[in-house]
Amino acid sequence: MTEVLAVFRSRSQAIDCNARLKAAGIPANLINTPREANIGCGLSVKVPQSTFERVRFIVKNGRYSAFYGFYRFQNNYGRTIFGRIG
Repeated sequence: MTEVLAVFRSRSQAIDCNARLKAAGIPANLINTPREANIGCGLSVKVPQSTFERVRFIVKNGRYSAFYGFYRFQNNYGRTIFGRIG
């Protein structure tokens, strides 16, 4: 299953974004940011890829100063594929 991570440098902004996405009816979860993102410690919001356009709209309108970017996150038979989107 392919999922999208919205990566933040600020824990409080990630928590706020997660709450906004859930209020919009999007199944979002807070996770620790994977090492592959190379931003140190932080939180990311994980959402299904099918909701990506709605999530991108909400994040853009949230004007999060600590937003780092979107990443594709996929686990294939124990192998993790991780890459930046746009």
